[in-house]
Amino acid sequence: MGQRGQGAGILPQMEGIIFSLPTYYYSADASGSGSLPIGGTLSLGLDADVFLALPTVLWLTPFDVLGGDLAFSGTFVYGNSDVSAEAALVIPGIGVRGPVSLSDDRWAVGDPAFSALVGWHGDNHHYLVSASVNVPVGSYDAGRLANVALNRWAGDISVAGTWTFPQNSIELSAATGITFNGENDDTDYETGTEFHLEASAFYQFTPAFSIGLNGYHYQQISGDSGAGATLGDFEGRVSAFGPGLSGTIQAGPLPVSVSLRYFHEFNVKNRLEGDSCWLTLSIPLWVPEQTP
Repeated sequence: MGQRGQGAGILPQMEGIIFSLPTYYYSADASGSGSLPIGGTLSLGLDADVFLALPTVLWLTPFDVLGGDLAFSGTFVYGNSDVSAEAALVIPGIGVRGPVSLSDDRWAVGDPAFSALVGWHGDNHHYLVSASVNVPVGSYDAGRLANVALNRWAGDISVAGTWTFPQNSIELSAATGITFNGENDDTDYETGTEFHLEASAFYQFTPAFSIGLNGYHYQQISGDSGAGATLGDFEGRVSAFGPGLSGTIQAGPLPVSVSLRYFHEFNVKNRLEGDSCWLTLSIPLWVPEQTP
């Protein structure tokens, strides 16, 4: 969540290949406690730090679909997951048992994702439809606390729009979609269907620099299932909000786009709660020569 914000509905109107390198850092925790049938409580705590690099190649084709521009992309994942967990048992008359602590730290290759996109353009508005699939071929071990890969097939359908108001130097963008998850065969756990919404409002100070606000909301719309879903439906929810800035610099003859976004999470249920940051660099790798 949070990768799409400013310009979410814009597919560049050109033929060529663009390389982007989004990097993602997330630091969060979760805690909870519950009563036991025999009396007393069980308390749990979890802390996680995640760093991901997601090199992405976008191919802008010369083909049209229903009057829109067609493109394809592939995203590859490499990163680190550092997770620690602690549990303590309190029973009247016996006292505290624990805490029991576990930790795991892992650098690994995650699952790649591939997308097909179609974008339409107007004078001051742009629209984008995309379909993506997560391919479960990354490094995964069900016996480890920290994993980078999801280890499940997942498909996503999204729509996005961007509206510009040149007279006020304002841009508004939004993207929303539904993710359908397959089962993790190693854990017999199937995550429920997920709804996601991302939005932004930016003010453009110059053609090369803008600053604004970003937000997102995630909501599971069906429960988890499978033999491994011992906690039941466990439907998750989270919202986040934070500032962002973007700009373009010249690296010799090539324009390099840079964006930075920060998010603070709230309104959390059955998920970690924390803070995240996205730093993305984009550069055109190839553009066909124009006929004079």
